[in-house]
Amino acid sequence: MARNSEIKRKTKETDIILNLNLDGTGIYQIDTGIGFLDHMLEGFARHGFFDLSCAVKGDLNVDGHHTVEDLGIVLGTAIKEALGDKKGIKRYGSFILPMDDALCYCVIDLCGRPYFRYECDFTAERLGELDTELIREFFYAVSYSGAMNLHIKMLSGINNHHMAESMFKAFSKALDEASSLDARITDVLSTKGLL
Repeated sequence: MARNSEIKRKTKETDIILNLNLDGTGIYQIDTGIGFLDHMLEGFARHGFFDLSCAVKGDLNVDGHHTVEDLGIVLGTAIKEALGDKKGIKRYGSFILPMDDALCYCVIDLCGRPYFRYECDFTAERLGELDTELIREFFYAVSYSGAMNLHIKMLSGINNHHMAESMFKAFSKALDEASSLDARITDVLSTKGLL
């Protein structure tokens, strides 16, 4: 059974088309209009083995906020839709990812209840054309539209580029684990019978 989705979202601020395959090989084609965000999503796709394509037209003449937040909403929605009824998935995933000086810890529960915890203090205001404060907004939007419990904690880090990249890659590895199928799970991994 294919676990993929296509989400289209158009507002007065953004126009987004995103395709996601949870069981891919890490192929990507990404154009958000923000080069550093493209780089982060390329790492997300490659290291999580997700096939991802997305095209975003946003009101970057204002700033990057709407583009980044709306893309988080669309990606979270795509993850939720691709998971379907969640039968057979491991549900939980965690990963500690090192990138030179940076060390990021990410934990996910695909429980159907959104919750977000974020601990990271960037010392740079921008990475390329991306405001670093928008990274939190992106993951917040992913967690709530994807109905997942998501915790991201930067354990250490000096270089802001490394910190951001370790965060996106840790998220991809944790999501790959949580969304992976386990033959021992014949229904959903919950005593409630529903995720």
